Amino acid sequence: MRDPWNDSELVRRFEEHAGASLPRAPLNAALCTTIAADRSLSSLLGHAPVTQQLPVLLLAAIHDQVLREPDRPLADWYPNLTPTPRDPHDPEFVGVLTSFVHERSPSILGTLTTRRVQTNEVGRCALFLPAFALVADDVGPLAHVDVGSSAGLTTLLPHYAYRYDDGPQIGHGPLIECSTQGSGPVPVAIPDVVTARGIDLHPIDPTDPTDARWLQACCWPDQTDRFQRLADALAVARSHPPTVEEGNALDEVGRVVSETAAGAHPVITTSWVLNYFEPEGRRAFVDRLERVAQSTDLSWVIAESPAMTPELPHGDGLVGEERTALTLVTWRDGERDARPLATCHPHGYWLHWHE
Repeated sequence: MRDPWNDSELVRRFEEHAGASLPRAPLNAALCTTIAADRSLSSLLGHAPVTQQLPVLLLAAIHDQVLREPDRPLADWYPNLTPTPRDPHDPEFVGVLTSFVHERSPSILGTLTTRRVQTNEVGRCALFLPAFALVADDVGPLAHVDVGSSAGLTTLLPHYAYRYDDGPQIGHGPLIECSTQGSGPVPVAIPDVVTARGIDLHPIDPTDPTDARWLQACCWPDQTDRFQRLADALAVARSHPPTVEEGNALDEVGRVVSETAAGAHPVITTSWVLNYFEPEGRRAFVDRLERVAQSTDLSWVIAESPAMTPELPHGDGLVGEERTALTLVTWRDGERDARPLATCHPHGYWLHWHE
C-alpha cells in the first residue's frame, strides 16, 4: 500500500487529477500540473488529515483564497470570476500561481487542516424529483430526509424550478435543467413536501458567509454553470434556511425517519454518499431502514454507482453498473420493492430512463 504521507504519492495524485480534468476543466488541469511539478506546492496537501489528502481539497483551498481576494492577478485565470479568463497555458500562469500560494500559505494551511471537501450539488434535485412525484402519487404528502446533505441545499427541492428537455418549466425559483433519453416518468408538478431534514457528520451552514464561500470554493471554477447554480441556491438558503442535524447516518437515520413519519410519508435520499461507507456500513444502513420499515411505510431514492455500492438494493439489471443509477426502493407493509428508474449524470444534467 502506498504511504499517503509520501511526497511522491501526493505528486501522483495531482498528476492523475490533471489527466482526469481534461478537457472539461482546463484550469483545474493546469493547477494540478503546476502543483505536481513543484514539491513546495504539492507537499502542502500533506498537512491535511490523511483521509482528506485529495487534490480537490488543495484546489478548493486556493480557490477559497482567490474568492477572498478577487482583485489579485490569479483571479484573471478563473472563468467563474472573469468573463474573459486568461489561457491556463499562458507562460505567466505558473509564476502567478506559485507566488500567490506561497504568500498565502499560512491561510491555505489553516484551511487544509480545518476544512473538508463539501459538495452539495443541487442539480441532483432533478434526479430526485421524478421519484418524489411517483411516491407522492402513491401516498400523498412527503417528508424528505437527505443523508450526507452537507449544507442541506438539496433539501430545498421544492424551492427550485425544473425543466426536462424542452418541456414546460415546473415550479418557481432558480432553474435546474435536465435532458432525458427514453420513456420515463417525467414529473409535471412539484409534489407536496411538507418537511425536510438533513443528516451529516460535518454539516456546514449555507447562511454563514464564510461557509457559503467554502461551498463555492469546492465548485470547480471551470464549471461556471454549476458555480452560478450554487450561488442561486445559496440565495434560496438565506431565505429558507435548511435544517441539517449533525450525526452519523447509521445512528440517526432511524430516529429521524420515525420522527418525520408522524406528519407525512418519509422519503430518504442518498446521492454519492454511501460509496464512502465501508461495505459493512452500507449493509448496516440498509438494515436500519429495514427495521424502521417493519412498522412504518417509507421510500428511498438512491443515486449511487452500483459498482461502488453493491450492497444496496439497486434492482435487477444494474449489477456492476459504473454510472450513477437512480433507483426507487419502497417498503409497504414491511415488504421491499426496488424499481430501477434510470442511469444519470451525477450532477443531474441528464437521465437515461431504464428500459
